[in-house]
Amino acid sequence: QVQLVESGGGLVQAGGSSRLSCTASGRTFSSYAMGWFRQAPGKEREFVASTSRRGGRTRYADSVQGRFTISRDNEKNTLYLQMNSLKPEDTAVYYCAAVDSWDLPREANSYVYWGQGTQVTVSA
Repeated sequence: QVQLVESGGGLVQAGGSSRLSCTASGRTFSSYAMGWFRQAPGKEREFVASTSRRGGRTRYADSVQGRFTISRDNEKNTLYLQMNSLKPEDTAVYYCAAVDSWDLPREANSYVYWGQGTQVTVSA
């Protein structure tokens, strides 16, 4: 089992940058593929990015490809999401999630463990 805590959200101007962190505790962090998801008001939770256990493979949603970068530091038990060129439509609660898998799932229901989320608001 693993516990996840996100941090780093806040208010950012359009065109700006922000970095989210997700700190894990419990079972060995490197045992898990990790993902970032987001949920805007009135919308379903959507996939943002995922990374493999050692960080060698990543995948992104088309909407963030080229702007967001997912990475992890297994020594620090931490997952990151660097967000650049932010747009108002990136406004959402961002969640990190973990699954004991060699795959890089895009589906939220593939993930077992979730953080509580952190709000990112991008002003126009």
